[in-house]
Amino acid sequence: MIALRAGDVLHITAACSVQFAKPMMFRLIKVRHDLVTYDHWIWLDGYQLDANGEAVARREIFVLRAGLTVQQPTVPTQPRRPRLQTRT
Repeated sequence: MIALRAGDVLHITAACSVQFAKPMMFRLIKVRHDLVTYDHWIWLDGYQLDANGEAVARREIFVLRAGLTVQQPTVPTQPRRPRLQTRT
């Protein structure tokens, strides 16, 4: 099973739901755990992307989790440590 993180770019196709016969790219904001779903289905909140990767619409979509493909996984960020000042 794919671990989904905010910022992931997903390829949404008919494998996710028949309503997506025309595929789209989707940038994930969050998985909606507060909404009731059927087994293996999830609600996603995010942005529909155009061919340039720019957000064109905010959407909530209901998809079959097994049909999701992550195109661009987010890179985990590490907290930056403050640089120590040395006196000379």
